[in-house]
Amino acid sequence: MYALDFFCGAGGLTRGLSDAGIEVVAGFDNDEACGTTYRDNNEGIEFYLSDVRELTVDQLHMTGEGPWLFAACAPCQPFSNQRRTTTVHKDATLLGELGRLVSAVRPTYVLVENVAGIARVPGFSTFRRFLRKISGCGYQYAYGVLDAKHYGVPQTRRRLVLLASRWGAPTLPDATHGSHRRDVCTVRDAIGHLPPIEAGGHADGVANHSAARITARNLERLFNTPIDGGDRRSWPDELVLNCHRKTKGYTDVYGRMTWGKPAPTLTSKCNSISNGRYGHPEQNRAISLREAAAIQTFPDDYVFHGTAGQVAKQIGNAVPVTFAEALGRHILALQSTFKDDIREA
Repeated sequence: MYALDFFCGAGGLTRGLSDAGIEVVAGFDNDEACGTTYRDNNEGIEFYLSDVRELTVDQLHMTGEGPWLFAACAPCQPFSNQRRTTTVHKDATLLGELGRLVSAVRPTYVLVENVAGIARVPGFSTFRRFLRKISGCGYQYAYGVLDAKHYGVPQTRRRLVLLASRWGAPTLPDATHGSHRRDVCTVRDAIGHLPPIEAGGHADGVANHSAARITARNLERLFNTPIDGGDRRSWPDELVLNCHRKTKGYTDVYGRMTWGKPAPTLTSKCNSISNGRYGHPEQNRAISLREAAAIQTFPDDYVFHGTAGQVAKQIGNAVPVTFAEALGRHILALQSTFKDDIREA
C-alpha cells in the first residue's frame, strides 16, 4: 500500500505509517521548518513545500498502482477547544481542500486525524461537508474519538479519527492499552532514561534535549511545586499570580507531570511551564524538547530542526508515532479482509 501525507508537519504520521509497513511516497506541508525536519528523518520520502489549497492532481506524483491511502492531519486550530474567537480561521477550509483531492483521485482509503471538536461544530460544518463529499464519491466511513494513551502513547490525547474506504465498510482499531489490557505507558516510561539538565540547559550528545530558560520568580514557583504531580495550589501566597487569585481552575498551568501516569495533551507550547502541566516531574524546569518528542513517541534519533519555538510547534502538532502506527496496521488488516471478501465473491 502507498500513501501520501497531507499537512505532514515534522512527520509523525509518516513515520508511524512507515513503521506499520505502508510505503509513504511523499509529504506535503507549507512550513519550511517542518520540511527540514521531515527530510532529515524520512530518507527516501519526498517532501513538497506546498499549500494544499494550490495542489493539483498532477503534482501528487502518484506512480504506483496502489492501493493508495490519503492521510491527513489538517491544522486543528480552527476547531480547538482553546480557541476563543468566533472569527473564521484561515485554515478552516483545509479539510475541504483534502476533499477536493479525494474527489478527483479516488484513493482506496482516506485517514483523517484532528481534534475532537471538529465533529461538534454546529450547522453544515467543514467536517459534515467533507463527509457528504466523500459519501458522494462512493466511500463508506467510520469515525470516532480515540485516546492515544489506549494505543501505547504515554499521553492523554483525545483525537477524532476518520477512516474511509471504497472497498468496504471500515472500522476503527480496538484499544490495546488500559482497561484490562496492557498497562498504559507513563511519563517515566517515556523520559526516565534521559539525563538530567537545568532550566536553560542542554545535554551534549542527546539531540534536542534542551530546556527553556525561566525567570528567577518562576524558578522559585517550581521550587515550591511538589514533585511528581504537584501544582500551584501549594505555593505560598506571595508567589500566587493575580490572575489565579479569583479562580480555583486552571491548576495545570505551572504544574508538574506525574511519573506514573500518562502526560497531559501536548500542545505547540509544550516546553513552557506557563502554558500547561509541562513541568518536569522532579527537576525544576519545563520538559525539554527531547522529552516532549519522546512523549509523542518519536525515537530519540529523530532530530528536529528550527528555533525552540518552531521545534515545540512541530512536536506538539504531530500525530504521535505509535498512534499512527496502530492506525496504519489497522488499515492494512482491513485491506487484507477486503481482498479476501472480494475473492470469495
